[in-house]
Amino acid sequence: MHETLDKIDKKDLIEIASQLEGKSNFFIKHLSNTHISSLTESELREIFKMIFVTKRKSKLLFEKYSFEDYKNGITSLLYDNKEVEFRFQRFMESFKELDEFLRYDIAGEILHYTNPDKYWLWCRWLWDPKANTGALLLVTNEEFNMAAETYGQMYMNVGKAVAFVHSMAESAEFQFINRSLFGTDVYLSCVYVIYAYTVLKIKMTDEFNKVMPSLSEFSSRILGIHSSNEVTVV
Repeated sequence: MHETLDKIDKKDLIEIASQLEGKSNFFIKHLSNTHISSLTESELREIFKMIFVTKRKSKLLFEKYSFEDYKNGITSLLYDNKEVEFRFQRFMESFKELDEFLRYDIAGEILHYTNPDKYWLWCRWLWDPKANTGALLLVTNEEFNMAAETYGQMYMNVGKAVAFVHSMAESAEFQFINRSLFGTDVYLSCVYVIYAYTVLKIKMTDEFNKVMPSLSEFSSRILGIHSSNEVTVV
């Protein structure tokens, strides 16, 4: 943890967390219980632009499902009275024509940024169940087995791992970023970026590595708060 934080300027991390608060405010404004019934397609498209994996996939998303499909699915995900494990599973089953990682990224981001005090992220860079890679595996131990029979159970297991990392914030001295889960989001994105850079530097040429974004920019991109999100999650 200390090694990761030594590689990125602390002011940049604080600024990224502040931008996440702004992103969350946007989600809350447009997906609140009082507004979601009047949500427009253009507003939903703006939300998808703020999610890393869907920023460049608007055409694909709306070829597979209609605006009303997404609106109804998001409403149920956020406001049905059933437990979140069930709601998450139902969302995944409702959009089976989308790639698996698109579905859990969308669901995880919408839950987390609309209600950041209650729900957490599940993004491919946090944990990819197919490849069994991601930031969470680098900062937790073997007792956090996130694999499960259903996506809903996986989401709950990811939540336990995120909660563990968040609980370590004070002793690991990264609580300065932000005392909320946004600080943990930023920290975990840094962990992933350091990992990705290590992999890329081994695999790619020096010329390619020279044009890679800075660590803070890469982090901002995978968190969906950079103006251009064209980094591939490895």
